[in-house]
This record gives sequence, C-alpha cells and structure tokens, in this order.
Amino acid sequence: MRMLHTSDWHLGRSFHRVGLLDAQAAFLDHLVATVHARDVEAVLVAGDIYDRAVPPLAAVELFDRALHRLAEAGVPTVMISGNHDSARRLGVGAGLIERAGIHLRTEPAACATPAVLTDAHGEIACYGLPYLEPALVRAEFGAAKGGHEAVLAAAMGRVRADLAARAPGTRSVVLAHAFVVGGAPSDSERDITVGGVAAVPTGVFDGVDYVALGHLHGAQTLTDRIRYAGSPLAYSFSEAAHRKTMWLVELGPAGEIAAERIDCPVPRALARIRGSLDTLLTDPALARHEDAWIEATLTDAVRPAEPMARLAARFPYTLSLVFDPERGADDPGASYGRRLAGRTDQQIAEDFVAHVRGGAGPDEPERTVLRGAFDDVRVDATVREVTP
Repeated sequence: MRMLHTSDWHLGRSFHRVGLLDAQAAFLDHLVATVHARDVEAVLVAGDIYDRAVPPLAAVELFDRALHRLAEAGVPTVMISGNHDSARRLGVGAGLIERAGIHLRTEPAACATPAVLTDAHGEIACYGLPYLEPALVRAEFGAAKGGHEAVLAAAMGRVRADLAARAPGTRSVVLAHAFVVGGAPSDSERDITVGGVAAVPTGVFDGVDYVALGHLHGAQTLTDRIRYAGSPLAYSFSEAAHRKTMWLVELGPAGEIAAERIDCPVPRALARIRGSLDTLLTDPALARHEDAWIEATLTDAVRPAEPMARLAARFPYTLSLVFDPERGADDPGASYGRRLAGRTDQQIAEDFVAHVRGGAGPDEPERTVLRGAFDDVRVDATVREVTP
C-alpha cells in the first residue's frame, strides 16, 4: 500500500503576524495533487490539524474543503488530534464522516479500534492514537502515575492485543502525536515536556510495521519504521534550515517499508542573519536573502537608530529584530533571556529554589511537588481550551 504521511498543518497559524492561510491552501492543493499523481492509496495525518482549540472560521473552511476533496478522490484518510487541537471539537461528526472514508480518531478509548484498509495483499489495521495528556487519560488506561511513556505504553498494549486477535499476516500502522526520544525539536512546537517526562522511547511502538508520528516540525527518521513527517510550512525561524516534506511510504506485502520525501511548496525562504547593522546593510554575501523572510540579530554595542526601517530598505521582508550585543557570557549585562535559553520551566524553578536558599537546590520530594504543579497548570490550560 502506498501511504502519504503528513502532520502538523496548524491551520489558522500566522508567521510573525503574516497570515499563512493562502500558503496552507497551496499546501493542501499540493497534497491532493500528489494523491492523484502518485497513486496514493491512503493519507495519514498525525495531529495538530488546527493551530488552536478554537480555530478561526477561515481555517475551518479550509479543512472542510480538504476533507471534501480527499473524499472525492476516494482515498481513505486517517487523522488524529494533536495537542493543539480540541479533540472534542475535531471529533464532532466523526461517525458520519467515516462513511466518506475519512477516519477521525480523537477518543483515547478508541485507540485500539483501527480503520481497516485493504490492498492486493490483504488487510492493514491502521490505529490512531490521539495526543494523550497523561493527567487526563491515566484513569482510562489504568496508569496510576507516570507521564507520556506510561499512557502511550498502555495504549500500545491495547493496540498489540487487538492486532494479535486478527488474521495472521495482517499488517499494521500506528499514528501518534508525541515527543519520541531521538527527535529534534524546534521553537514552534508547544512544549509538552515537564521535567523531561514527556520523552517516549521508540521501543514503546515495537510490534507494528509503520509508525506515523506528529508533533515535531522537522521531518525525521528515528528508525526505518518510525518517522516524523514534520510541518508542511515553517512556523518559526528555528526551521530556516528545514526541508519541508511529506513521506510517501510503501508498505509491502510482508510489512517491508520504503519511503520517499515529497517536497512541499515554499511560500518564501527564511533566513537568520547576524552582525552589526552596518555589516548587514553592506555585506554582499547577504544579497541572496533580500527576498526572504528575515530574522536579524544586531550585535552593535549600542542600539542603532531606526534599525527596522534601515534594514527594511535592503530586506523588505524583515519580520523579527533581535538585539544581542556581543559581550562575555559572564558580563552582568548579559540578557536574562540568554541565561534562560534552552532551560525547561522545571529547571528554572529548581534554579530559583537554589538561589533563594543560598545554593541548596530542591530535594527529590520537592522536585516532585514542582513537577506536579507544572502538570496541574498545563492540564488546567488544556481543560480551559477544550471546554466550550
């Protein structure tokens, strides 16, 4: 079976206040064209279809048109909800939509109920595991404690049990939305990590033929059978070096996997440039970036006058301006943001405890309390997003 694996559409998202609906529409046109041109037999969408729980009407209309076009193409489509989606809202009408060949999987309890697809070699059980917020689904999966690994392992236990009850030779595909060990994040994913407990080992997915992952925005191969599709568009300047693609995956009669990357349309190149303002305005090597969306980092010791207007004269698509005067890391003038760069909320909180105690950081019970507090805050925010 020839499957097209994509994820993280984030319909309705903008890029530094630049609307992306036209670019997202162009991507969906490309997806449908690829389905026809490459004889795709199934489409897999691994979560974060929308950018937020209550998407703008224009994004909903774009999604609706995409569903109609996929249904008209007669190609089965399996979709799951991600951490940006409201599972309840996305799943409305799923039973009716399924009659058109669109299989929406948003309910954790239904993770072991596959969409059963067929090709010339038999059946493929396609399981959709929506984003599983541990604090909200522990009771469903009987995981009294633990994080993402515990609930995903329980969900995969149900998947393997269902698969074992099927006819010998049944092939299997799992869609999941998670942060899996070995994946490289970018700045544009909403953090699902608290104290490091969100990282899930690849071994959780043992026993299935292909795992179509969503959440991380860079296309990545973790193993021959476990891949991230990445987002079809760049949603932060940290993705400037990404090649935005979908995976065209061939699932052979005995579960063999072959995969090819299909490039997505690029609305405009991204570039990160750094240096003094005078350097950026005169360096001939930067000419290739003059039509790109620009993030400029100025290293001048003193903030120059009207930097954005002056940059825009050469780089009219400058969207982000950062000031980072060149100075030693131990300079007391070093920015607070630089000192916190790359640190999790948990680590920052532990550092604060050590600071107010004169160097004595939290012990393990105190770390557990802090971790629980961050979990509660994140869950409260999730519940407020999905509650009408």
